[in-house]
Amino acid sequence: MIVAGSLFVVKEGEYKVVLRFGEAKRSVMEPGLNFKIPFIESTTTLPKYQMTLESKTGQIMTKDKKPILVDNYTIWRIENPGKFYRTLYAVSGGSQRIEEFVYNSVRRKLSEVDYDVIISENSSRGNINDEITNDVSLALERADYGIEIVDVRIKRTDLPDSNKQSVYNRMISDRQSIAARYLSEGDEESKKITAKADRTAVELMAKSEADAKKIIAEGEQEAAQIYNNAYGKDPQFYNMYRTLESYIVTLQDNPVIMLPIDSPYAKILLGK
Repeated sequence: MIVAGSLFVVKEGEYKVVLRFGEAKRSVMEPGLNFKIPFIESTTTLPKYQMTLESKTGQIMTKDKKPILVDNYTIWRIENPGKFYRTLYAVSGGSQRIEEFVYNSVRRKLSEVDYDVIISENSSRGNINDEITNDVSLALERADYGIEIVDVRIKRTDLPDSNKQSVYNRMISDRQSIAARYLSEGDEESKKITAKADRTAVELMAKSEADAKKIIAEGEQEAAQIYNNAYGKDPQFYNMYRTLESYIVTLQDNPVIMLPIDSPYAKILLGK
């Protein structure tokens, strides 16, 4: 009985705190077989693994005075079982103290941020979680409870039922105002683009007409020069050519022509 009372086993995933008349004297951190003073010393077990604490849903006021319901969880572990037992005694005591520190930190951090920022797609909630984790870790370190905070995360931020509809209506109104502003800016930009395009089209048309007139004038000038050169080489042939062209115009649609019989034109037509 004395031998059995002096032995105790530490398993994986647990600490053993050796108590003497109820007071923590030493901690056994590693698994294995250990000894204690029978009838004088006893042991208590504390978990070595990480634990998750689901905090109760709490109501917090944001920077823009909106009440929100917040759910969060904390991942923690016992770092120093001796200190933990002397200050908090049991896991339930540690959970209670952690929940108090986490709630105070969450309330302080979220009260510095507007509700729209918290729920936005580009929310800085990740940074807020890191800040809360660091804040709670430092607070518990100062309290010297022998606790290590691994992570604190906000799971959900929601409005109380009594406030949801009014906030939703205001959000809808804000989004409609933003949409109207975007449409107005779009119309204005469209008018600018259309006016610029019209001005460019007018300038291109004017330039094209000027270029066309220049080309036509150059063509007419070149044609006149060709006619002059041709007339200068053989005036009789040129007169005959012009006369034949006048026949084409004059005799279209079988017209009735009255000419003096002795006119040169009539003689040519009659073959005299």
